[in-house]
Amino acid sequence: MNANIVRQLAAATLSGQLPFPEIVGRLIAEGVEYYRVDYVAKELVFYSDEGAVVVAPLTYEGLPSVANEFNGPALRAAILDSQSKGQDFRHFSRRAVEAGVQSYYAFLRGTRVTYMGRQGEQHIEWFPGAKPADAQPCMDSPATAGD
Repeated sequence: MNANIVRQLAAATLSGQLPFPEIVGRLIAEGVEYYRVDYVAKELVFYSDEGAVVVAPLTYEGLPSVANEFNGPALRAAILDSQSKGQDFRHFSRRAVEAGVQSYYAFLRGTRVTYMGRQGEQHIEWFPGAKPADAQPCMDSPATAGD
């Protein structure tokens, strides 16, 4: 994993200069297995399958504090707007922290994202088209009820 390239891709994510699917493809090509977005520490952390770690700052000014309560339906709406309407990462991040997301892990090979709230709430979102038929809904998120 080339740390300079990974940091450039993190910057491209923050600036919105590349489409997210292209960034994910490049991260995978660099050997990134998963990454964490931490809205409290304001950092992005990338992990390779060989144990390497690259940290990049989350440099959004004016990002609100993480809401006390986790709002699964509001998070789900933000996710859907990113997937279907091309919402940029800055706006998604604002909506995510307003919905109570303190951090999330994006598992690139695992094709899912696990969002976490301040009290341990979780919402699992599969990449579009990747959800297995036997996947169990996460019980801590009202957004997954009935999935």
